[in-house]
Amino acid sequence: MGVEGCTKCIKYLLFVFNFIFWLAGGIILGVALWLRHDSQTTNILYLQLGEKQAPNTFYVGIYILIAVGAVMMFVGFLGCYGAIQESQCLLGTFFTCLVILFACEVAAGIWGFVNKDQIAKDVKQFYDQALQQTLMGEPDASNAKAVVKTFHETLDCCGSDIMTATFTPVWRDDLCRKDSLKSFFENSNCHKKIDELFSGKLYLIGIAAVVVAVIMIFEMILSMVLCCGIRNSSVY
Repeated sequence: MGVEGCTKCIKYLLFVFNFIFWLAGGIILGVALWLRHDSQTTNILYLQLGEKQAPNTFYVGIYILIAVGAVMMFVGFLGCYGAIQESQCLLGTFFTCLVILFACEVAAGIWGFVNKDQIAKDVKQFYDQALQQTLMGEPDASNAKAVVKTFHETLDCCGSDIMTATFTPVWRDDLCRKDSLKSFFENSNCHKKIDELFSGKLYLIGIAAVVVAVIMIFEMILSMVLCCGIRNSSVY
């Protein structure tokens, strides 16, 4: 015997929320793949300075997002099917998956908040090391020069601060554009550009995480209410 009355409304409401959740999983998967193949981050994070690889912490987060998006699509489908079939077993499995996903999202959010500046900091240190080797003419200067030029061309920047952004084009015109006065007024140093590059992407990820968390809370409530409604309807 199927559910009736308010419980039936909850059934279709849960289906709608699950469909939105499934779409959100697809969007997160798509955004994660876009971030993974974005030309700016790819050009920078694939660089190698001697034996040292560019920091890959950002890509670790992206791979986690790809996995989360795929799991969300599966769980969303499970919730839709469980709601339509009025299956207590599927709804219970769906609720358990949501609790696990929500706990993982909270843990990832705390980790991301604590380490939100670490990615940019690691990349800036990598750039500073390459710039120092280039300017000082160290043995690995040719490799370091290629790394520095990739940063400058990708981010349209020069130097690690205002002073180096202003005088590096004068000292080494093969590394930066020569318009040092424009660099001074625009403050187009690479530290600032690196911060802008990663903070913008982390902000986008943060918004998506908050939206998904709100949807998950509603789904957990609705799935339990529907499960109780199905159990009560089977008694009568």
